Amino acid sequence: MSITIFDIIAWLIIGALAGSFTGMLVKRKKQGYGRFTNIGIGLVGAIVGGVLFEILGIDFGLGNITVSAKDLVAAFIGSLLFLVVLWFIRKRREGSGGDDDATGN
Repeated sequence: MSITIFDIIAWLIIGALAGSFTGMLVKRKKQGYGRFTNIGIGLVGAIVGGVLFEILGIDFGLGNITVSAKDLVAAFIGSLLFLVVLWFIRKRREGSGGDDDATGN
C-alpha cells in the first residue's frame, strides 16, 4: 500500500473535523482544545477508531468516498476513547503521587 499526498490530506481533514467535534463536546467551548491539539486528537482518534471498527467489522454502509462519513464517525469515537484513556492515566498519576503522608503535607 502506497500513501499518497491525497491520503495525507484526507487524514488531516478527518482529523481536524473529528478532533474539533470531540474538543467541542468535551471542553464545551467552540475552540475545543485548540486548532493543532484538535487535529492531533482527531488523527489519533482516526487510527483508534479505524482499527476498532475494522476489528469489530462495523460498517454503516455509508459509502466509500475520499472522506466518508464512516471514517469521520470512527475518528470521532476513537478520539473520545483516546481522551478517556488519557483521563484515566492522569487520574491514576494524581492518585499515586503524594498520598504517603496522611496529613496532606
